[in-house]
Amino acid sequence: MFCSVCGSMMFPKEGVYTCNTCGVTKETKGKAQVFVTDSEERETMVITENIATLPKTRIPCPECNHSEAYFVLRQTRSADEPETRIYRCCKCNHSWREY
Repeated sequence: MFCSVCGSMMFPKEGVYTCNTCGVTKETKGKAQVFVTDSEERETMVITENIATLPKTRIPCPECNHSEAYFVLRQTRSADEPETRIYRCCKCNHSWREY
């Protein structure tokens, strides 16, 4: 997350994001936990709720027939062949792909 005042990166601390440059704070949305990860006491935020960040499309799930799924495009074969579309159902989390 970036500061809306100065554009610097904001860091999580005690349930809020804090800008180390200008001091602006912003509350974290959703459930999050902060863990100290190394001897330099750098903090890492772990988001504990499911937040949809992938794009969605309308395609029927082969398992539950739900009409909406998240998708990503990956180049899984050589560069002269089309990318692979990987889908994950929004309802049952079933994953499948199309070449």
